[in-house]
Amino acid sequence: MLKVKNVTKYYGEFKAVDDLSFTVDKGEIFGLLGVNGAGKTTTFRMIMNLINPNDGLITFNGKKIDYDVTDKIGFLTEERSLLTKLTVKEQILYYGALKSLDEETVLKRLDKLLERFNISEYKDRKINTLSKGNQQKVQFISAIINEPKLLILDEPFSGLDPINIELFKSVILELKEKGTSIIFSSHRMDHVELFCEKLVILVKGKEVLGGYLKDIKKDYKIKKIIIEGDVKISELKRIDGVINATKTASWYEVNIKDESYVAAVFDYLKTKKNITKFVLEEPSLEEIFVAKVGEAYGE
Repeated sequence: MLKVKNVTKYYGEFKAVDDLSFTVDKGEIFGLLGVNGAGKTTTFRMIMNLINPNDGLITFNGKKIDYDVTDKIGFLTEERSLLTKLTVKEQILYYGALKSLDEETVLKRLDKLLERFNISEYKDRKINTLSKGNQQKVQFISAIINEPKLLILDEPFSGLDPINIELFKSVILELKEKGTSIIFSSHRMDHVELFCEKLVILVKGKEVLGGYLKDIKKDYKIKKIIIEGDVKISELKRIDGVINATKTASWYEVNIKDESYVAAVFDYLKTKKNITKFVLEEPSLEEIFVAKVGEAYGE
């Protein structure tokens, strides 16, 4: 288990992380979210023991993180961190050595991973000759070559097409099933919803929302109704409890203050013809994220 307890980090007088606490259990995928500058990268660097917090404590399996522990951690950074003049083989041997692995072990694992990611033919190619997507695969391989017990993924799908995103997803879920604790960070909330059981949203280094995703959605009062049929936006907006109503290419979306106003919308629809769909949906994580971050910046 990774445990981040009451961690604060200053750069001079600037507070980058403010009394942050969360845990990531074995075999759990945890979302650490926020806009640029929210404190995510600083948090990752503290977990990796690259920088020290001013206050608080970070432990993994009950132990303060040191070089022995970091050998069990994998980190895929948002920025490319590859040495592009090296070959793929040379690059992974270098990362393996940093994680205290012997050459034979690295090469054996590398061959399996290259095959899994469909890039075996690039083993002896220089990284600067590869496409962005294939460079991302190499970077991912470098993050998991040590078979980490804790894996930090910062925008892991950057530069990938939909087919390779599915490949990455399957590998991430396999790591989870093997017991790897995973921290997942992305600006794509749909990707976060696919993976993360728990999450924290940061604004200016401070948690503004956290917990299990299912509970966060349940507790968020604003709900959404999807309607297909002959209705008028102007009439929908006048219904008591309706916050907003918009039209997409195929349906209408109606945001209501809470579930108690569903009946009022339904009563309106009973006066209309050709209503083919009426569905109450939970808000998306993206809608909650935008609302909570907006509230925090508005304070």
